[in-house]
Amino acid sequence: MNPCLLVLALAASPALALALAQQPPSAPPLAEDDVVAYVPSSGDAWIDRRLFDINRYAARYPEAFADEMARYRAVPRAYVEAMMKQPDWTSADIYFACALAQVAGQPCRAVVREWSRDHAEGWSGVAARIGVRPGSEQYRRLREGLAQTYARWARPAPE
Repeated sequence: MNPCLLVLALAASPALALALAQQPPSAPPLAEDDVVAYVPSSGDAWIDRRLFDINRYAARYPEAFADEMARYRAVPRAYVEAMMKQPDWTSADIYFACALAQVAGQPCRAVVREWSRDHAEGWSGVAARIGVRPGSEQYRRLREGLAQTYARWARPAPE
């Protein structure tokens, strides 16, 4: 990344500068709206912070993200790669759809269809429609799964 561009971005917006600095050289630059616009609305602020960060991780390490989904979320790698190319899907949404499906005992594709049908209420609304409520045992398992993912990635979890 051009150091002058990074300095200008830092002056304009610390969040944009951080996002630009974390981008691999081949990735298209992020706009400030891309950095702040993602709001998963899972109903759990702890989960939301990690989902926001998963988008950054997957943008930088798409292969590792796809591996995680295939190995630990039982989703065919080709399906994950195809979903990552969909303009209406973020990596965090893919992760959460498949993790939510696991704790609900459903296939990932069923939760993907539910999100695609209606996600006006965010992930908490989708989760409620499939019988998973914030604060439930299933949400505790979602949190545990996220913690394990971060441990496998050797990535510090956002606070």
